[in-house]
Amino acid sequence: MASGSDRNPIIIGGLPSQVPDFDPEETQEWLDSLDAAVDERGRERARYLMLRLIERAREKRVAVPEMRSTDYVNTIATKDEPFFPGNEEIERKILNATRWNAAVMVSRAQRPGIGVGGHIATFASSASLYDVGFNHFFRGKDGGDGGDQIFFQGHASPGIYARAFLLDRLSEQRLDAFRQEKSKAPYGLSSYPHPRLMPDFWEFPTVSMGLGPLGAIFQARMNRYMEARGIADTSASHVWAFLGDGEMDEPESLGQLSIAAREGLDNLTFVVNCNLQRLDGPVRGNGKIIQELESQFRGAGWNVIKLVWDRSWDPLLAQDRDGVLVNRLNTTPDGQFQTYATETGSYIRDHFFGDDHRLRAMVEGMTDAQILHLGRGGHDHKKIFAAFSAAKAHAGQPTVILAQTVKGWTLGPNFEGRNATHQMKKLTVGDLKGFRDRLHLPISDKELEDGAPPYYHPGRNSEEIQYMHDRRKGLGGYVPTRVVRAKPLQLPEEKTYASVKKGSGQQSIATTMAFVRLLKDLMRDKEIGKRFVLIAPDEYRTFGMDSFFPSAKIYNPLGQQYESVDRDLLLAYKESPTGQMLHDGISEAGCTASLIAAGSAYATHGEPLIPVYVFYSMFGFQRTGDQFWQMADQLARGFVLGATAGRTTLTGEGLQHADGHSQLLASTNPGCVAYDPAYGFEIAHIVQDGLRRMYGPDAEDVFYYLTVYNEPIQHPAEPANVDVDGILKGVHRFSEGTSGSIPAQILASGVAVPWALEAQRILAADWNVRADVWSATSWNELRREAVEVERHNLLHPEEEQRVPYVTRKLSGSEGPFVAVSDWMRSVPDQIARWVPGTYQSLGADGFGFADTRGAARRFFHIDAQSIVVAVLTELAREGKVDRSVLKQAIDRYQLLEVAAADPGAAGGDA
Repeated sequence: MASGSDRNPIIIGGLPSQVPDFDPEETQEWLDSLDAAVDERGRERARYLMLRLIERAREKRVAVPEMRSTDYVNTIATKDEPFFPGNEEIERKILNATRWNAAVMVSRAQRPGIGVGGHIATFASSASLYDVGFNHFFRGKDGGDGGDQIFFQGHASPGIYARAFLLDRLSEQRLDAFRQEKSKAPYGLSSYPHPRLMPDFWEFPTVSMGLGPLGAIFQARMNRYMEARGIADTSASHVWAFLGDGEMDEPESLGQLSIAAREGLDNLTFVVNCNLQRLDGPVRGNGKIIQELESQFRGAGWNVIKLVWDRSWDPLLAQDRDGVLVNRLNTTPDGQFQTYATETGSYIRDHFFGDDHRLRAMVEGMTDAQILHLGRGGHDHKKIFAAFSAAKAHAGQPTVILAQTVKGWTLGPNFEGRNATHQMKKLTVGDLKGFRDRLHLPISDKELEDGAPPYYHPGRNSEEIQYMHDRRKGLGGYVPTRVVRAKPLQLPEEKTYASVKKGSGQQSIATTMAFVRLLKDLMRDKEIGKRFVLIAPDEYRTFGMDSFFPSAKIYNPLGQQYESVDRDLLLAYKESPTGQMLHDGISEAGCTASLIAAGSAYATHGEPLIPVYVFYSMFGFQRTGDQFWQMADQLARGFVLGATAGRTTLTGEGLQHADGHSQLLASTNPGCVAYDPAYGFEIAHIVQDGLRRMYGPDAEDVFYYLTVYNEPIQHPAEPANVDVDGILKGVHRFSEGTSGSIPAQILASGVAVPWALEAQRILAADWNVRADVWSATSWNELRREAVEVERHNLLHPEEEQRVPYVTRKLSGSEGPFVAVSDWMRSVPDQIARWVPGTYQSLGADGFGFADTRGAARRFFHIDAQSIVVAVLTELAREGKVDRSVLKQAIDRYQLLEVAAADPGAAGGDA
């Protein structure tokens, strides 16, 4: 195999070839033959010959890459560019002021004693892209609708703040509080777009890279869904997503392109800022990222607009009769273009134009300074306007604009195109002077030499500021802006929950089915029924939700253009342009993006939606936990159902389906209210409370996570004296012990409550122990309340000290206390500190495996007999029973023999 140095840099579709050239002379002969075909027979004949060669290569099974990229020039020809309606001179002044303030804000944040970080270079490269959008395209919300939805690139946030400063939306005091949200409260500015931290300003959190493009796709789809179902007129809304070329390495960035093309989302535009750099260096140093992305987007069915060069290249390209310049652009790798961005005009003349007399002739009349300033398209307002206009006008496909820029543009030679520019946060006095001169700003040397560099504002009555205000008024208001216009929903009456509260009688059903039954009743409600958005990742049948197919139907903008194979069945698969169910395929990431878009519709479009996302619990917080944080940040609301929960209920599936930890992961998300209910009546109260908290008069920015199981059990009717407050706060006494004289307490959650009840029976019958069984509906909420109580007590020692709810609730019950669940012990251990007595927990710690439910529970020692021994152990520790009974119990119940356990209920439909 040839070494790297022996390989020719052949770039196809943006990717460098990995094939060495073993015979350069033969290669040259083939190239000469092609040249001769072009010269003698013309390009059409040469194209035909090349296509036949590719065809023959495939016949001979020679791997030839698809060529889905076009030449490395602008897609929109100069002659096809529309008239630019703006005043470019004024817009350039506005942009210069914005550039300065963005950089100065970050630099000032590095003053001694602060040093909170920030990013300068990203906005410097994308500033023109945003400016054209702000001045000519981005629609605001003043018209009463949702306007446009704009996903700003996270690292560019300083530029968005800087523009808001010029418009008097943010004060200088607030700019100086950048990244100092608590110490400078209430003036602090969040580091990145965070709606939870700035709920009147930002709409979409984007800086967890990859989630912005994913969210934008499903936001555009949600807009169409809401319009199709008659909930909101979103026809005028356009979704813009500003992304980085390095960000496109994230699998979430490209993973859902096909759905946007398949559903014809021409209300969506990606703008990829191709500054050719990641955070540490070049994106495709040996290749061409724009060409590569073009291939990927074209292959996925998108409309691609390349915005590569600014207007200074137009005369050169017009001279390129034989394609030599275009060929040089096509074959120059990105790493070399980055070098050109940092070098002199003479270097570019020698290295880019110098080795071909035709190229040299093109620039003979140009000075080195003119060559140096041959610019990139992402900095040219007229070219950007043409690209944005074409994207808005394009019908039937989503559009991606691939705009080439220079990272750190205008910041000076120490920043522009440098590998370290992303981490550079402070401008020296020399940098500031050069930057000022480049932007032609009236700031004196003395102002730059004495203390922190000043912000620049041309004056509220200046031509530039009036122009900005006029443009935003013409486009419907200021952007970004988040407003909440939604009114509280009229919530269902008590009778809606009655059927679930009655229990299941003699029938055994899983808690998943109990929830589905309740959901069916809620969807019949004339006030809120249509607002439910059902979401599942290709598992509706698994969760027993195929019963919704005939009535709610699956959303598909094209409808159902085929005869379903099960069309004669009662629960036939039904698709409809007005369907209520979102079936996003085998994509938890796509489903969660739908969840977020639906859950934030109350703010985005002023129309509340109630998403209900059901999934295998293992693949929720574990697989898409980052998106659940995004959901909390975006202040989205809704219900998240971790179905087939627990480490031992889905044992036939084995390790990666055995969830014993999602409740623990959920506990880390402050926006998540998590429950682990055991019975239908508990689910009814939790859902009723969730609707009140999220959609009632005093709506809260939370979402509800319920873990439900696939193990059929008999659900009791709601007790006459049901403790609703305890259910909602996290624990209620479900069964008071009636036999035995030695008191004990068993706390259990979810599917473990029946085990606890069996342990209660055995303890009374075999060991004279009177155990109460408590249903711990939420270990997480109990801990959260207790932590808040301790925090209050810490800071208010002069006041009467508060007592956590769990302590108050259990204080009248004589221990010891044994906790059990189908989760790892860390879940019930969350409340150990506040339990008023001896406490032991049992849990399913370790990897899951495939076996019977009974065997798995015996292995983890969480079954009824293990609970019995745990209670006896704690009683022995307290001297209430003799320790000799422990060995007797272990032998009696064969706790060391996994095979001795009752296998339990086999299978387990939802």
